[in-house]
Amino acid sequence: MDVSYASQLKHPVFKVLTQYATAQQLDVYVIGGWVRDLLMDQPSKDIDILVLGDGPALAKASAALLKVKKVTIFKNFGTAHFKYKDLDIEFVGARKESYSPESRKPTTAAGSLQDDQNRRDFTINSMAISLRQETLGQLIDPFNGQADLEAGIIRTPLEPHITFSDDPLRMLRAIRFATRLDFQITASCLEAMKANAQRLEILSQERITDELNKIILTRQPSRGFKLMQATGMLACFFEELLALQGIETRDGKAHKDNFLHTLEVLDNVAQHTNNLWLRWAAILHDIAKAPTKRFDPEVGWTFHGHEELGSKMVPKLFKRLRLPLDQQMKYVQKLVKLHLRPIALVKGSVTDAAIRRLLNEAGDDIEDLMLLCNADITSKNEFKVKRYRQNFELVSEKLKIVEEKDRVRNFQPPVTGQLIMDTFQINPCSEIGTIKTHIKDAILEGQIANDFQEAYAEMLRFGAELGLKAIDATTKPE
Repeated sequence: MDVSYASQLKHPVFKVLTQYATAQQLDVYVIGGWVRDLLMDQPSKDIDILVLGDGPALAKASAALLKVKKVTIFKNFGTAHFKYKDLDIEFVGARKESYSPESRKPTTAAGSLQDDQNRRDFTINSMAISLRQETLGQLIDPFNGQADLEAGIIRTPLEPHITFSDDPLRMLRAIRFATRLDFQITASCLEAMKANAQRLEILSQERITDELNKIILTRQPSRGFKLMQATGMLACFFEELLALQGIETRDGKAHKDNFLHTLEVLDNVAQHTNNLWLRWAAILHDIAKAPTKRFDPEVGWTFHGHEELGSKMVPKLFKRLRLPLDQQMKYVQKLVKLHLRPIALVKGSVTDAAIRRLLNEAGDDIEDLMLLCNADITSKNEFKVKRYRQNFELVSEKLKIVEEKDRVRNFQPPVTGQLIMDTFQINPCSEIGTIKTHIKDAILEGQIANDFQEAYAEMLRFGAELGLKAIDATTKPE
C-alpha cells in the first residue's frame, strides 16, 4: 500500500504550489534533499521544486502568491530562486542532460520526470513527492532510494562510471553524504570513484574546497579523509597531507603514522567545536613533519622546527586551495606555530614567565590553542594520556590566575614610542624599539609589573644604560 506524505506538506509554500499547480494543470514536485530529509525525520531549509514545464515562470507565479518581491532568474540554467522567510527555494523545469568529457556543465533539454530523476547524483536524492492535488503526497521513487535510505547506502541511479565521469564533483558529494549520514558507499561506486579520481582536474579548486569544507564540518571528518585517500582523490589536491602517511622504522625505532594521527586530532577537535578554522588548524598542525623528518641514532626520529615551517606553509596551502587569505588564514597560521608551546609547559615546569609569554603570543586565541593541544594528545598509552590531561588542567588554571593578575593577553608596553622620544629628546631611531622590547620582556619575565609607573621607571633606568639622557628624570608624566 502506497504511503501518502500529504500531511507533511502543510507549509504555506507547498499550499501555494499545490493551489497553482492544480489550477494550471501542471505536474509539480518537491524533489531531492528536502524529500530525503523528510524521510529521515530531519529539518531542512532548502526546497527544490521540479515542474514539467517552465521553472522560472512557476517561481515568479508562486512568489507573487507568497508576496515575495525578489526572484533571481538564472537564464543559462533555466532555474530560479527566492527566499521565503527562513527557506531557500529553487525552481527548475524537468530536463535531461548530456556531457562533454572536458566539462561538468551539461547540455540540457526539456525532459520528463524520469529524465530528471535519472540525472540526479544518488538514489537517496532522486526521490520526488507530487504537489498536484490529484496525486498530492505521492512518493515517486524509481531507484528505491527509500530502501537505500533505510539501509544506509550511497548509490547512483545510473551506472556509476557514467555518473561520476559526467560530473566528478559527485564523487566528493558521495563522500560528504557518507560521512555526514554515516552511510556506506556501494562497492561499485567506490570502484568507479577510484577509476575516475583524475577527473577532478576538470573541476575548479573552489568547487573542490567547498565540498572539502563540508566534509571537515561533519561529526567525524576522518572518515571522509580516509575515503578520499582510499579512492585516490586526496592525492589530486592535497599531497602535503598524504606525505604524512606511513611508519618508518630504523634501528628498532619507529615514528607514528602522522596522517592517521592528524585525522585523530581532527576528530578530537570536532567533538568540541564547529569552528571550521580551528578544524583546519588541526589538519595542518603537523603538515611540515614530512619535510622536517630526520633520524638521530641517539634519540630516534625528530621533526625539529615543524611548527615554524608548518606556519610558513599555511599561506601557500590556503592560496592553492582557494581558502581565504585574511584573518582566518592568520589564525590558522598562529595556532600551527604555537601548537607545541602548551605541550612543552605540560612536560616541564610551569613558570609564570612562560605562561605570560604564551598568553601574550596567543592573545584571544589561547582557549582555541589549548583545545587544539589537548586534542593533540593521542597516545595509545592510556596512563600517559591521563597524566597529560591532568597536567593540562593545571596549565589551564595557571593561565587563568596569571591572566587575572598580570593582564598580559594582547598587551602593549605601558610606555609608548612617543613618550620615549619626548623623554629623551630623540628622533625616531632603533633605540626606541630596543627600549620597548626590553620593557615588554621585563613584564613578561615578571621583573616588573604590567604597570605604567614601574614601566616608566624601568624606561629611565634602561635609557640611561643605553647612554640616553632624560630631560627631567624627576618628574613623571601624569
